[in-house]
Amino acid sequence: MTTAHEIHLAARPKGFPTESDFALVEVPVPAPGDGELLVRNLLMSVDPYMRGRMRDAKSYVPPYALDAPLDGGAVGEVVESRSPDFAPGDVVLHGLGWREFAAVPASGARKVDPDAAPLGAHLGVLGMPGLTAWVGLLEVAGMREGDAVFVSGAAGAVGQVAGQVARLRGAKRVVGSAGSPEKVRYLVDELGFDAAFDYRDGDVAGQLAAAAPDGVDVFFDNVGGEHLEAAITAFTTGARAALCGAISAYNAEEAPAGPRNLGLLVGKRATLRGFIVSDHAHLREEFTREVGGWIAEGKLRYRETVTEGGLANAPAAFIGMLRGENTGKALVRF
Repeated sequence: MTTAHEIHLAARPKGFPTESDFALVEVPVPAPGDGELLVRNLLMSVDPYMRGRMRDAKSYVPPYALDAPLDGGAVGEVVESRSPDFAPGDVVLHGLGWREFAAVPASGARKVDPDAAPLGAHLGVLGMPGLTAWVGLLEVAGMREGDAVFVSGAAGAVGQVAGQVARLRGAKRVVGSAGSPEKVRYLVDELGFDAAFDYRDGDVAGQLAAAAPDGVDVFFDNVGGEHLEAAITAFTTGARAALCGAISAYNAEEAPAGPRNLGLLVGKRATLRGFIVSDHAHLREEFTREVGGWIAEGKLRYRETVTEGGLANAPAAFIGMLRGENTGKALVRF
């Protein structure tokens, strides 16, 4: 093949992205330089953080450029190698998704064993989302045995792992929120949450109080806004929160009205701590050993929502993920 396709950012979305904000562009297949690999992508990830990168705003990671390919996690097969550390046929995890072929620096690729776990697991439960859940719960929020834990957006890629890690590490009660009755059943019946509720039913604070009547010691927040406000009200003395994301505001054009109860943090001696998973990369080996072991033993379960049909369907998969249409990790298969 001499040509392939990429997805470019055609316009910066206002509110929810639309497919017109993206463009499918035909480009030459890149030629790898010294120290690079030519990788044919097999599977790519769509993640909530990507929405923030579509804004032209200062953040912890540079924004996507207009009329240029997006990027993100992907798994692919090495077609050509200009590095002694990789050979054609190797399967690698890397950060140049949203394209059919990528010239990947060898330093930015990591070999994965396709026989050890399904490829999607390396982008989800054993990849960045899984590590985010494990680090946020244990390292950032400092969950201890006997804590009551609340996970917002618990049926997503990160939340489904965070709640199960809490259970397996000895939480006395694990509560999750999700966006449909089906997802609520998934959390309780399949993942072993003690209770869950559908935030689309309204009164998040009231539903949380009913699900966690003795309060919340640890909060893993993927949603922000009303969920964070409800958690603060439910906090016990000394409660800790790991602030992973605020997807409720990602598509908003105006600043959210709250939380309006931050003053409660003083009397409750509570801690809110934001984090970025890349700051904790040194814990990957420990994470993989523990979570990989739980998966092998059947103690930790997960789902993936895979969009078939190739790269052209990646924008629709991304938009669907932002609307909560996925359960577990959202992926696109080439």
